[in-house]
This record gives sequence, structure tokens and C-alpha cells, in this order.
Amino acid sequence: MQVWRVHSNGEPRDVMRLEEIPPPEPAEGQLLVRVRAANVNYPDALLCRGEYQVRPELPFTPGVELCGEIAGGARAGERVLAQPVLPAGGFAEYTVVDEATARPAPEGLDDAEAAALHIGYQTGWFGLHRRAGLREGETLLVHAAAGGVGSAAVQLGRAAGARVIGVVGGEHKARAARELGCDVVVDRRAEDVVAAVKEATGGRGADVIYDPVGGDAYKQSTKCVAFEGRIVVVGFASGAVPTPALNHALVKNYSILGLHWGLYAAKDPAAVDACHRELTRLADKGLVRPVVSERVGLDAAADAVQRVFDGVTTGRIVVLP
Repeated sequence: MQVWRVHSNGEPRDVMRLEEIPPPEPAEGQLLVRVRAANVNYPDALLCRGEYQVRPELPFTPGVELCGEIAGGARAGERVLAQPVLPAGGFAEYTVVDEATARPAPEGLDDAEAAALHIGYQTGWFGLHRRAGLREGETLLVHAAAGGVGSAAVQLGRAAGARVIGVVGGEHKARAARELGCDVVVDRRAEDVVAAVKEATGGRGADVIYDPVGGDAYKQSTKCVAFEGRIVVVGFASGAVPTPALNHALVKNYSILGLHWGLYAAKDPAAVDACHRELTRLADKGLVRPVVSERVGLDAAADAVQRVFDGVTTGRIVVLP
């Protein structure tokens, strides 16, 4: 089978190699899956660079989520969403997944859309509902609103009845955020984010802020968060990890909430299953649908991972082996 493998750490475009190897052998409790679509995630680039919290043994295959078809056994032919078991990732024709984590793919989504439903939308749902307790009628601010993670949070916020402010970088991404349904779009390259958010909220600020960027975005968040607001720290796509001024959180009376979705998969898998059922319901009702901006062949996977890391894409890029 064809598969991308990483033999040394570095930039994805430099270290990912397309090779021919035998399909992996599933261990007990695992399933062999034919990959129908593999979504490109920011952590795929971090894995290539050796900067992710999980560091698989070299060589490994990136690709942390997929939609696939079970290749054998009692569940043969079933279309599922799953996270591959590293070092055998999803940028391949076949991979292996833990049977317990192979969940039915929503019928209302095609393979590429289904491949992009799992991690980003699970992260968004847990961040907005389990961590921040987003309520109908509240104002939600989403940084990087046109990206894969941000677009999921925008859709989930709208489904929850929130008013959504999307912060983006550039007119192209501003158009994408408007098409997503953001009530207010702020272009950080052309506008003062803090002033724009305060103007849009009558000076009150945002009740919930969803931040996968860090750096300057986090600093802006602390200046435009509402009384009893909640800042959800999702990641650091900017490359800069902020150091919170806890005295500021005390004086302004807001909460800083960390979100590591992978811990739910490890410590509360029943909650992940329940979230998948809710996301499937929302997808079937048309309230959420992953924004797939590009569908590329397996041979273009390395370039796709690099572009996602470079922050020049909107929505999701999905690899179709």
C-alpha cells in the first residue's frame, strides 16, 4: 500500500515521504481500516516537527483522524470515524484503529466531511459546553474563525443560540467567516480587535472566548472579555504560549479554562461517545457541517499539512487516498 512516513523531524513538506509498504497488522482489540478520507489537522504538522505532546517512534505516519471502512471481521464494510493508532496514521491507504473508538459515520455527511467532524467538533463541543457552559443568548468570540478548529466553534456556537463574533486575518478569511454565519466579523489585520468587540457588544465584551491561537490573540481576549466571562484556551497556533496575569483575572472577574480534549478520551470515554451522538444529531439536522475547502489526493498530503501549519488555509483540507 501507499503511505506517508516520517523518518526524521522537521517541516512536513521536507520530512514526509510517500512510500510503499505492506498494510499494518491489527493487534487484539484493533481493526484494519481502509482509509476513505483523512482530515489534515494542525497536530499533524506538530508531529512531523517533533513538537506535539505525543511523540511516536520513528518512522511514523501522520494523520490523526479519518473516515474509513472496516476491512474485515464482524464489522466489515461499516463506515466509521476513528483516530488511527500511531505510528500507523491516516495518510495511507490502510491503517489500524482501536475497535472501541471506531464510531459510526453520520449518514448525512460524505467521507471528507465525516473525516473532519471528530476532533475539531469534539474539541469545540467540550470547550463551549463542558468547560465554558455557553448559554443561549450569550456572545461567543472565536479567534481564527475561518480555520478548521474555529469554523467548528462558530457552527456549534450558532447551534447553541449564541451571538458569534469571528476574528480572522485577511479579507479572504473574513469572507469565509461571513459565509459561516458569524454575526460580526473582525479582521485583525485591518481593525483594532478589542475596540471592535467592545463596539459590537455595547462595551460589555464577550461572554465566552474560544482561543486556539494564543499569543496576541490571548492578550486581546483579556481586554474584551465580559464580567464573569470565560476564556477557553484551546491551543497555540501562533507559536506563542501566553503567561496569564492572574491578578488581572481576579480584578476583572473572568475565568481562564484549559481544554485538552484528549484527556476526555482517556478519562471519560462515555462522554466522548455522548458527544459523538450529539454531533451526529446536529449534523443530521443540518446545524453543523464541516467546511471542506479542499479535497486532495494522497500524493498531495505533505503539501496540505505544510499549508495548514503555515496558516494560509480556510476550513479543512481532506486527503482522499
